[in-house]
Amino acid sequence: MGLNDKQVNKNKSFWQSFGHAFDGVKDLVLTERNFRKHLIFAILAILLGIVVRLSINEWLWVTLAIFMVVTAEVLNTVAESIVDLVVGERYEAAAKKAKDVAAGGVLLAAFFAVIIGCLVYIPELLKFF
Repeated sequence: MGLNDKQVNKNKSFWQSFGHAFDGVKDLVLTERNFRKHLIFAILAILLGIVVRLSINEWLWVTLAIFMVVTAEVLNTVAESIVDLVVGERYEAAAKKAKDVAAGGVLLAAFFAVIIGCLVYIPELLKFF
């Protein structure tokens, strides 16, 4: 398929939309180092949750924290990609601000996840001592 054959119109079906979404997630995993790190931490949080037998309410908080971080990382990648597309290789103060603010969103989500992790896991781990 050449460049002129690429899809530019709306998706024709649910499955076509799903395929594009799956391609996006695959691209994140393959190309975004920080996304992979967040996935590793998410897997560790899930495994620890299984070990300490979290309650349903605790699972809800942990799941919320995981998805907030992952979503923030996705939006950060989108912002960075759009900024790079628009400004190319030249420096623009507004582009830097956009990228910094998007990265700050990930930092805030990660901070939230750490707080949730401490509130949920520390009491559970203390039960073992």
